[in-house]
Amino acid sequence: QVQLVESGGGLVQAGGSLRLACAPSDRTFGSYPMGWFRQAPGKEREFVAAISWSGDNTYYADSVKGRFTISRDNAANPVYLQMNSLKPEDTAVYYCAVRDNYSDYDVRRIHEYNFWGQGTQVTVSS
Repeated sequence: QVQLVESGGGLVQAGGSLRLACAPSDRTFGSYPMGWFRQAPGKEREFVAAISWSGDNTYYADSVKGRFTISRDNAANPVYLQMNSLKPEDTAVYYCAVRDNYSDYDVRRIHEYNFWGQGTQVTVSS
């Protein structure tokens, strides 16, 4: 059972930046597609961003496109979510997730991911 360790959440003012990191306990899973999702109080968990196994393909929700960047260097390093120009509506618990195969088909779908992190809180004040 692989564990995903998230870090980098916190409190920031609107317009500020944060960088989240997600590292799998098993380096093998660092080679598979990974995604970030978020869940605000009273709302369903939603897709934020995803990256293919090679890092060549990235995917974003319309609400974060142009402000957030997902990246990875190699299987040994974490996957990062750089969040710029943060807005109060970005406030949520952010979760990273990983698949157990190389396919990046339907990366926006929650149920396509096999393992999840515990989540890290991001709070953006106005």
